Amino acid sequence: QVQLVESGGGLVQAGGFLRLSCAASGSIFSINAMGWYRQAPGKQRELVAAITSGGSTNYADSVKGRFTISRDNAKNTVYLQMNSLKPEDTAVYYCASRNADLLYGSSHLLYDYWGQGTQVTVSS
Repeated sequence: QVQLVESGGGLVQAGGFLRLSCAASGSIFSINAMGWYRQAPGKQRELVAAITSGGSTNYADSVKGRFTISRDNAKNTVYLQMNSLKPEDTAVYYCASRNADLLYGSSHLLYDYWGQGTQVTVSS
């Protein structure tokens, strides 16, 4: 069992930055792939970025070059550094963990554990 708790969301102006953190409990964190998803009102949950235990990453096209996912296995924490934020980045951001150390696929159904979400609002 893995429990995930996100933090770091908030209100920021366009062009600004935020850093999200996700603290995980459970010894399997270090062997699970981790992901950040977001869901805006009226839209489907979408994968923003994912990272394997070894540090391989992938990103949604909409955030490439602006967002960076990273993890510290010793601290059981995964991060999402978000730079050059845009109003369209406004959403609830969720941390997720999957029982496979893989990056393939973007469906939220591939992930087994979820945090409660943290709101990110970017004003224009």
